[in-house]
Amino acid sequence: MTSHMAREVAEIPLAASRFLTQSQGALRSAAAAMRATDPGLIVTVARGSSDHAATYLKYAVELLAGVPVASVGPSVASVYGRPLRLNGAACVGISQSGRSPDIVEMMRAAGAGGALSIAITNFADSPMAMASAQCLPLLAGVEQSVAATKTFVTSVVAGLALVAEWQDDAALRAAVATLPTAFEAALALNWSPLAARMSRAQSGFVLGRGPAFAIASECALKLKETCGLHAEAYSAAEVLHGPSAIVQAHFPVLALAVEDAAQPGVVQTAERLAAQGADVFVTGAAAQGCVTLPSVGGLHPLVAPLVLAVGFYGFVEGLARRRGFDPDTPPHLRKVTETV
Repeated sequence: MTSHMAREVAEIPLAASRFLTQSQGALRSAAAAMRATDPGLIVTVARGSSDHAATYLKYAVELLAGVPVASVGPSVASVYGRPLRLNGAACVGISQSGRSPDIVEMMRAAGAGGALSIAITNFADSPMAMASAQCLPLLAGVEQSVAATKTFVTSVVAGLALVAEWQDDAALRAAVATLPTAFEAALALNWSPLAARMSRAQSGFVLGRGPAFAIASECALKLKETCGLHAEAYSAAEVLHGPSAIVQAHFPVLALAVEDAAQPGVVQTAERLAAQGADVFVTGAAAQGCVTLPSVGGLHPLVAPLVLAVGFYGFVEGLARRRGFDPDTPPHLRKVTETV
């Protein structure tokens, strides 16, 4: 029987295409508002997978626009009631449902504090969208699996498309336009060597740098959610500042390398951990003592990590079933989590 998660992962190319086709007006409006504001600071508001999408957006903005991006804790507004001075800033909220009270309150407070507020959500009529000055509706359709997949990917697509329009960057705009095709290719990737190793694992690391660190964080969360596996995400640099001490013989490590300036460092870290005895799997690059996993090549460096995420989703859904879990219904979790 096919899981909801498997069906939703298969829908990712179509969902991305639908957003790019039908949300052009909203993108142009939000980009124009960004240019008018000319923010010297951007803050993000999100939780869970949406926070990983926000981390991805952080790297895209900082690398392309040179504007610093920081995550703000929703509890500052919802629990502590502390206003933030955000004149001249932009605040981007990301939420699949747009209903969590703490996210909604932080977006409202950000607007009251002087920020341009932009909601990225699957529901244009959600409370978060209503509390924001601009909204990018994902149009991803119903997502039944508790584990977010197509909404996560489309959230990142929305963020990348917004950056491309705001900065009028032709190269990124073209790369975003080709993402549905790249996602189709990613769905065909075969990561069976990693599945064979992770089917009997109890813990592991997922590594990345730059935008790929955001995807590493998402991968680690999905391994916890769907596979009951204790996975932790680290920067390929940060893991050497302490966490690598627990890496011993046959400790599983997934290193997400893409064709960007960080790739040599990721490969170097992978080789170092392999030399400690770890079972290391690296995407898209050869590394001594490591297994190379296939990836989609020739991509713009700001979109390549997102394409890896699609390949990973197909892998992890199968891994969950192999480990005896229902990927649609992780224990103790539900689809919409409303926190204060």
